[in-house]
Amino acid sequence: MTDLEEKIAHLMRSVDDLSDVIARQDREIDWLRGRVHMLLEREAARRDENEGSVYLGDERPPHY
Repeated sequence: MTDLEEKIAHLMRSVDDLSDVIARQDREIDWLRGRVHMLLEREAARRDENEGSVYLGDERPPHY
C-alpha cells in the first residue's frame, strides 16, 4: 500500500509540474500573439506610407 501511495504522490507532483509548464507556455503564446499582431499592424502602416513607391530589397545603398 505504501508503494502505491508513493507512486501516486510522484504522479501528482509530475502532473503539477506539467500544469505549471503549460500555464507558462500559454502566457508566452499570448504574449507572442500580441507581438505578431503589433508587427503586422506596423508593417501594414509602413506599406500604407510607402504606397506607390518601389522597394527593391537587394538594391545597394547609394554610398557603394
